[in-house]
Amino acid sequence: MQSGPLPTLYRPYLALGLEGSANKLGAGVIRHTPPTGHDGHGAAINHARVDILSNVRHTYVTPPGEGFQPSDTAKHHKHWILSVVAEAVRASGIASIAEIDCICYTKGPGMGAPLQAVSIVARTLALMYNKPLVGVNHCVGHIEMGRTITGAHNPVVLYVSGGNTQVIAYSAQKYRIFGETLDIAVGNCLDRFARVIGLSNDPSPGYNIEQEAKKGHRLFPLPYGTKGMDVSLAGMLSATEAYTKDARFRPTKRGVSTTDVPVGALANGRIWTGNSAHALQRSEDTVNVRSCEQDNISGLDAERDADIITPADLCFSLQEYMFAMLVEITERAMAHIGSKDVLIVGGVGCNERLQQMMGIMASERGGSVFATDERFCIDNGIMIAHAGLLAYRMGQSTPLAKSTTTQRYRTDTPLIAWRA
Repeated sequence: MQSGPLPTLYRPYLALGLEGSANKLGAGVIRHTPPTGHDGHGAAINHARVDILSNVRHTYVTPPGEGFQPSDTAKHHKHWILSVVAEAVRASGIASIAEIDCICYTKGPGMGAPLQAVSIVARTLALMYNKPLVGVNHCVGHIEMGRTITGAHNPVVLYVSGGNTQVIAYSAQKYRIFGETLDIAVGNCLDRFARVIGLSNDPSPGYNIEQEAKKGHRLFPLPYGTKGMDVSLAGMLSATEAYTKDARFRPTKRGVSTTDVPVGALANGRIWTGNSAHALQRSEDTVNVRSCEQDNISGLDAERDADIITPADLCFSLQEYMFAMLVEITERAMAHIGSKDVLIVGGVGCNERLQQMMGIMASERGGSVFATDERFCIDNGIMIAHAGLLAYRMGQSTPLAKSTTTQRYRTDTPLIAWRA
């Protein structure tokens, strides 16, 4: 990231953001309008009106029991990115990318091949339209989008996603990491257990774990892995998996095999099958496998009082222990910096039970919990456009020669110049 001359004209600023650090491919166009009488940077940057003009996303979903590999995910992004960008531009109402002030892309962290697939398109567009590039830290994008949407002023941030688990607070133009996972991330833990019990990956394994947990009634003991301000989740995952090998375990019966069922997507009414010859199909042709589980509910009710272990009970137990750990380290950070508010960002931040538990803790401290819905907590292009435009308006951009990607791009690395 390099600094250049600050934009000096009072006018709206437009940015195109491209996100593809994991299995979500996103593109969005955002507009910042500075207050009347200001030049668009300096003290006025945080008082600009923010308009989300478009936010398009397409998700690579694998069959139940399978994760997504970097190479296959990159193929999905390469296949769909031109369509996603074109739809984002069309939905925004602008005439063409020529009207954009800067093109923002996810520099990292994330999976190497998907990151590179999207960054190549960002560089190509920047060269074609002679636009400056802005490489954005994925985590900072989540935080700035969350702050803008919720209006949270200076909260402690809990960042929970498939690849990251961090407790963060702002100080001296950097986001400082107070605690993080020592092994696997929260989202990764949930995803891996979803594969163990055969839950669908559509729309996401974490979402389906949450729905399964709502049917759980028994809390089974699991190892509690807080290590000061950090957490360890691998032992908890192993212990939860061990219950599935217990003689008392009763797996949920699935009424339909989804092996040959086209997998769904979260945007555009389309699905990705992995086969370019049949990649486009209508989303209404997909099968809602969750409806096939309803026949099993009465059986679970009959067995509720028996000495058995159900997938719903294990999902419930895993969530309760894991989220209790996150609440503990978040509260410790709040006490350290004297903050009463919490902002939850990242894909797992959509979880209603996590929001509820964090809300109870925050209210006991006289504060509040802030969170967004799936439009913004799940990876998306608009958060990259927003964070990138904040940096661009402070004179920051990424030279073409340095427009690389970094799989381990730490949250505390970028300069947060727009927060004084």
